[in-house]
Amino acid sequence: MRGMDTASTRILVTNDDGIHAPGLRVLERIAGSLSEDVWVVASETEQSASSHSLTLTMPLRVRRAAGRRFAVSGTPTDCVLIGVNEILADRRPDLVLSGVNAGGNLGEDVTYSGTVAAAIEATLLKIPAIALSQVRRDGRPVRWRTAALHGADIVRRLVALSWPAEVLLNVNFPDRPGGRIAGVEATRMGRRKIGEALDRGVDPRGNPYIWVGAQRDEDPSIPGTDLFAVNAGRISVTALHTDLTHRATTRRLRRELA
Repeated sequence: MRGMDTASTRILVTNDDGIHAPGLRVLERIAGSLSEDVWVVASETEQSASSHSLTLTMPLRVRRAAGRRFAVSGTPTDCVLIGVNEILADRRPDLVLSGVNAGGNLGEDVTYSGTVAAAIEATLLKIPAIALSQVRRDGRPVRWRTAALHGADIVRRLVALSWPAEVLLNVNFPDRPGGRIAGVEATRMGRRKIGEALDRGVDPRGNPYIWVGAQRDEDPSIPGTDLFAVNAGRISVTALHTDLTHRATTRRLRRELA
C-alpha cells in the first residue's frame, strides 16, 4: 500500500460485534473525520470469534439500515466480500477499517477474531486494511473514548506510510483514559490463549453443556509484544502477514524430503 490522501478516500467500515455495536459507531466517527465517502457493511448480529469464515451453506441477506449503512446476515468476512463486490461494486473502497472491537485482539486472539478476519479478507482482495480494538479488563466498562480520541490520528499516520500488499495492521488501544496514553509502539504478537476456563453445567431441560470461558493464559512480560505494550499504556500496532508459511521449516522439509 502506498500513502494516500484520506480526504478523497472511500472507506469501508465493518466489525464483528454487529451493526448496533457501540464500537462500530466509534469507528464510523473516526472514518467520518478522515473522509466524506464512508460506507458501513457489518454483521446483523454479533459474530465474535467467527475467525475467517465464509457462509457457504445458506443464502445471505442484506438489509439497508440507513443511508450508507448495511447489515448482512453473515460473518465479517461475508460483509467485506459483499461490501466490496456488491454494495461498492461501482468503485472499490481504498481502505477497510474493522472494529472498534470491544476487547483486545492480542497474541493468538488474532486467529479467532472476526475483527481481524475482516481485515484479512480485505487484504486478500488487495485493499489496505486496519483492524482496531479497545482493550478492556474483565468486568469493567469499555473505554471507548480512548479509541475515539486516538483512532483518527493513528489511522491517518498509518495510511501515510507504505506496507506490503500481503500485510494488514492490527491496532490495540490500552485500557487507559485517553489522556494517559504513553505513546505508540510497533509490536509483534504475544502469547495469549483463550479456552483455559471451561464452565460445565446443566441447562433447564437437563442436558449437560460446556461453555468456553473468557479466561486467557497470557504472558504480558515479554518486551516487544502487543501484550507488553498495552500493559505499559501504549497503543500497539502489529503488522500481520497473510502468508502463514514457516519458511525455515519449509527449507528443512525440502532438504529432508528431497
